[in-house]
Amino acid sequence: MSSVIISGDTSGAITVSAPAVAGTNTLTLLAATATNSVNTLGTAVATTSGTSIDFTSLPSWIKRITVMFNGVSTNGTSLMQIQIGAGSVTTSGYASNAGYVSNTSALQAAYTSGFVILNSVTAAFTHNGVITINLLGSNTWCQSGMMGVQSGGNANFFSAGSLALGGTLDRLRITTVNGTDTFDAGTINILYEG
Repeated sequence: MSSVIISGDTSGAITVSAPAVAGTNTLTLLAATATNSVNTLGTAVATTSGTSIDFTSLPSWIKRITVMFNGVSTNGTSLMQIQIGAGSVTTSGYASNAGYVSNTSALQAAYTSGFVILNSVTAAFTHNGVITINLLGSNTWCQSGMMGVQSGGNANFFSAGSLALGGTLDRLRITTVNGTDTFDAGTINILYEG
């Protein structure tokens, strides 16, 4: 009976040694690649200035992006949105809906300039939440998420949308619909997966 020896070392290399076998038997090794189930946490960005937060040079194998918000606010009342792109940020063509439910009211509306994630904003209100953007196939991306007001209110926001992107996604931007309101508190980060 022949044996197979598998050994490893501290460099991360694995060696497989198999004795010579007569006949047509074949030893096949499969290795994970960068296109298989790789989770990468980005670097958190302080949202204390500027009109947009960009994550660029994203790898082509991404199939899901999770955008995380911690205490994020702006100095104005324009709605926050997420835009994606291939080579440049796409600013139109989104099928996006956002709404909110509070203890006194509910409201929902449609948008095309991005994945709008809030439906009502008051300057200096801070928001927490998670937005997920998934690859459907053929460069079409679907978005869903929940956000909540941390200070200054008591509403929960829900959103969903889709976009047929013109190429392979390589960037993501968080901004406002008017593009001029300035971030003034919090942090944002992304987690992307293959």
